[in-house]
Amino acid sequence: MTKILSLLIAAVSLAGCASMNSLTSEVSSFSQWPADRKPGSYAFERLPSQQTRPQQQQTLEDSARPALEAAGFTPAADAASSEYIVALGARVNATEQYYDDPFWWRGGLYSHRFSRPWPYYGIGFGIPSTTYEREVALLIRERKSGQPLYETRATNDGGSPSIQSLLPAMFEAAMKDFPAGSVTPRQVTTEITRP
Repeated sequence: MTKILSLLIAAVSLAGCASMNSLTSEVSSFSQWPADRKPGSYAFERLPSQQTRPQQQQTLEDSARPALEAAGFTPAADAASSEYIVALGARVNATEQYYDDPFWWRGGLYSHRFSRPWPYYGIGFGIPSTTYEREVALLIRERKSGQPLYETRATNDGGSPSIQSLLPAMFEAAMKDFPAGSVTPRQVTTEITRP
């Protein structure tokens, strides 16, 4: 019995460790990729605003490169002669949430006694928790025509604004089903690789 219990605890621990090394993102992709076209050489495009922060943009490019290469793209030897141009972006938004207890909500018990909003009353009430929504975006255009061929986004949220260590996993999720498009968000789980 003790042996079975030990094995069960070990299995649960391993499952918990595995979930801490993976990241689940909501991915939406929009594709106009021609059915007969193969991935080819690419170069990154930097918008004027991105050129003012070259180190941050370099981090994005380094994080997206493995996902692009896994999809069959190769870095162009000369950026001016690449077949495709790739634009990248990333953002983090913070949202504060209060504990949502219907007991104190509009017309609930004792609500008529308070002149201030409910979050200011009660033990533990009124302390906001912050959730961070993290998103990466990737756009592939044909260099000659400038036509957008593939656009994809991956989003997830959590209790930390940190995104740098998650970028490779997020770009991998975004490119997972290339060149298929799926406007309806789908969940994609990828492994987080530690530096």
